[in-house]
Amino acid sequence: MRFLKHLLRLLKEFGQFAWHNKAWWIVPVVLVLLLLALVIVSGQTVAPFIYTLF
Repeated sequence: MRFLKHLLRLLKEFGQFAWHNKAWWIVPVVLVLLLLALVIVSGQTVAPFIYTLF
């Protein structure tokens, strides 16, 4: 729960930075990095189950 709180605070700071500095290009970069992290984490948790099928 604490990790989620810090992650949301970090995303809020990114949003404020983009809004204040008119740096809209940073929003897609952050979203792609978060998506990539999600794919990596989910791939690590699913991999042992895939190996048992074969």
